Amino acid sequence: MTPKLIDPFARPISYLRVSVTDRCDFRCVYCMAENMTFLPKKELLTLEELDRMCTTFIGLGVEKLRITGGEPLVRRDIMTFFHAMTRHLDSGALQELTLTTNGSQLERFADDLYAAGVRRVNISLDTLDEEKFARVTRWGRLPQVLRGIDAAQKAGLRVKINTVALKGFNEDELFTLTDWCASRDMDLTFIEVMPMGDLGNEDRVGQYWSLEDLRDQLRERFTLTDLPERTGGPARYVRLEETGQKLGFITPLTHNFCESCNRVRLTCTGELFMCLGQEDNADLRAALRNHPDSNAPLEEAIRAAIALKPKGHDFDYSRQRADGQVSRHMSHTGG
Repeated sequence: MTPKLIDPFARPISYLRVSVTDRCDFRCVYCMAENMTFLPKKELLTLEELDRMCTTFIGLGVEKLRITGGEPLVRRDIMTFFHAMTRHLDSGALQELTLTTNGSQLERFADDLYAAGVRRVNISLDTLDEEKFARVTRWGRLPQVLRGIDAAQKAGLRVKINTVALKGFNEDELFTLTDWCASRDMDLTFIEVMPMGDLGNEDRVGQYWSLEDLRDQLRERFTLTDLPERTGGPARYVRLEETGQKLGFITPLTHNFCESCNRVRLTCTGELFMCLGQEDNADLRAALRNHPDSNAPLEEAIRAAIALKPKGHDFDYSRQRADGQVSRHMSHTGG
């Protein structure tokens, strides 16, 4: 059997997040600049190369594949890739194929995604106020996303809403969002804003709303019971006893959970980032393209990269500045 991927801190790497494009039909203020310069299409891995890359990772023990972007569903012919990955679900080598999306294209693709074996989707949604939604996404329209959520649930997809906690923006919607998700039987995860990318006049420290404060507000109305559920990722979960719903908290600033990290991130150009909060990366595209008839060099390059996976990130707002900030935009790495 092929030895599985183990990093220097004895963490098995079983989860790959793959950005299939840096392009998006939104311009969320915490993710990218309004006037972005996107990569030339020739620099992106082709769908065939993405298939070969993911298949190689699966052969090395990756059991969960999450497709991200930018917005993954704006990539032309992307469903061809999803359907190609179905063979790994059928063989049992891949346990889950899923994606993170802004929801704008789900009305078109929800049924097709289900047919490809996708059973869960994460949808980014920071507000239920149409005017505020247009402001935070710059280009997005809330009704289009809500129709996408309707289509996803109708298709049989389990929906989880990801909400970035933004001070002065959606603090007043904490209970509105919580109640709305409960009414639709959707899980909800809150995420602290991360110091990634130079977005000009966006004040990252000013945007930062600690999830400890958010939890304190929830406790004023709900009984929160910690859940033992662990996915190897940064989220920690609670159950609201009054509604029975599950809430997640991703807290890279107030409390990171790097010790159990089981994931790496592949960009649409074939760079492998071993940690979301570090600049170190490995170029896998060269090993892929320079050896079209052999996967051995690619496997070797992947193992060499995993051997460099750091213990954790350095994000820190405690000194009222965005220490540990990385230069690339969130859309480049895929979240």
